[in-house]
Amino acid sequence: MVLLINLDPTMGSETGKSRPCIVVTNNIYNSKLPVIQVVPITAWSEKKSKIISNVILEPTSENGLSKDSIADCLQTRPVDYKERLISVLGKVTDDDLKKIDSAIKIVFGISTE
Repeated sequence: MVLLINLDPTMGSETGKSRPCIVVTNNIYNSKLPVIQVVPITAWSEKKSKIISNVILEPTSENGLSKDSIADCLQTRPVDYKERLISVLGKVTDDDLKKIDSAIKIVFGISTE
């Protein structure tokens, strides 16, 4: 699911502002706890597109994005859903979610074998 989340306040180099985020925790977990894990989405750039832990996302009517974007899996973070949610934008494809899962495994050093 793609949600518009208020990520402020932040500290240092953390991704902030109100921005689209992809929920990466599972639905069972999400239904029982107020805290969900999200991957912030940022504007596409040539430099960001070359980072192995970033996933390129194209805008579609399903995901609700308005421009070429990057899912920044290095910035994965927990958020309080009720306190930070602004709106629901849409959902990513299964293919995009698989790419995000792979990028998260790289970030956290989780073996894919």
